[in-house]
Amino acid sequence: MAGKKPATAGRKSGAVAKAPARTSAKAPAGTSAKAPAKSAAKTTVKASPKAESRLGMVRRARRINRELAEVFPYAHPELDFRDPFELLVATVLSAQTTDLRVNQTTPALFARYPTPEDLAAAVPEEVEELIRPTGFFRAKTRSIMGLAAALRDEHGGEVPGRLEDLVKLPGVGRKTAFVVLGNAFGVPGITVDTHFMRLARRWRWTESDDPVKIEAEIAGIFPKSDWTMLSHRVIFQGRRICHARRPACGACPITHLCPAYGEGETDPEKARKLLKYEKGGYPGQRLNPPADYPGRPAPPAPGVAPGAVQRPSGAE
Repeated sequence: MAGKKPATAGRKSGAVAKAPARTSAKAPAGTSAKAPAKSAAKTTVKASPKAESRLGMVRRARRINRELAEVFPYAHPELDFRDPFELLVATVLSAQTTDLRVNQTTPALFARYPTPEDLAAAVPEEVEELIRPTGFFRAKTRSIMGLAAALRDEHGGEVPGRLEDLVKLPGVGRKTAFVVLGNAFGVPGITVDTHFMRLARRWRWTESDDPVKIEAEIAGIFPKSDWTMLSHRVIFQGRRICHARRPACGACPITHLCPAYGEGETDPEKARKLLKYEKGGYPGQRLNPPADYPGRPAPPAPGVAPGAVQRPSGAE
């Protein structure tokens, strides 16, 4: 009997040892077998672009900026101006219209009212008639005459170089203020216009649709020294390639960095036909573009002889 006990114990042990194997064989019919499938699914989701880390997004965003700098080395403000006052007025007039339309309108306006004092003392109806092509001309007349009066009365006829002073002027918000600060005073600023907002969301730099929040979020991605030129590059990309309705995806130089690739035309030939301004072989928006601009100057307003009231090229 004593000799048989080890064998009996061995058989029982063997039976116990085989139990997990039998349970494992039946496992696919049970709930425990589904756990690996769920785990695999989660891994796939984590690998998708939506799960991009903050660090990964920042690196991609900065790479986009570097590559756009190579695509648009000539990026610049697309409003013609010679001094901070002209830039300020032109930027206010650019609301709800194109820079081209503003550039075709301001030569006559500044020829008649070259200083804040002149514009502040103008007859409103005459100003309205001059800026009518830009749209909303009555409201814009009140704004530019109001800011001209404020410059005359509160700032000695000079455009202030501080954000807190600029945003107090009639018709001037943060976007307009940063355009003036960045391009007339060399103070870094992020210009969140409709193009910048659209591309920042497409590139997943932000999920917000509030300009102030977007400005703050983008400021946290890029060094301050990049802000002004970043704004120009993104806006150039939005105006020329990454349009609101039909992005020219097939002709875009940064598709490898764009999570929204495919929202627009991907066929290269068809996409090239969607390109605008110098990228499409057409004139730009400025009548007097910078010397390094590779495209053609824009034409003056219809009925205005070329050069009649235009300023010397590159004069800013």
